[in-house]
Amino acid sequence: MLVEFKANVSDPKNGKSYQTTIAGHHANSLIGKKIGDQIDGIFLGLPGYKLLITGGSDKDGFPMRKDMPSGRRSKVLISKGLGFNAPRKGMRRRKSMRGSAISPETVQINLKVTAHGAKQISDVIKPKEKKEGA
Repeated sequence: MLVEFKANVSDPKNGKSYQTTIAGHHANSLIGKKIGDQIDGIFLGLPGYKLLITGGSDKDGFPMRKDMPSGRRSKVLISKGLGFNAPRKGMRRRKSMRGSAISPETVQINLKVTAHGAKQISDVIKPKEKKEGA
């Protein structure tokens, strides 16, 4: 089974983010990795780089949540944090969230650069364009 992920790579050194796709055997080897795991930059064609998985979302747009252990989607009662800002103190809501493990249903993966390699990221991946008027 071949999967494809959209990867958003953020570089805290220069404050830019880059968007690329991960496909083929590189994408298949990411399945099962969790939020907080460190991966090698070779998955994105960035040798020498180390990347930290910070989040993602599934095919229907539901976000991944670090404190949910599996890769399944389930409804969670939350009072604050990712996906919900309570309008009143003490308010809670049941929201659908995806677990922290990357699964074939995952579409987008957010990554943060933790160690830089020899090449610049902008030479390998084009930076994400900012929209005018936004």
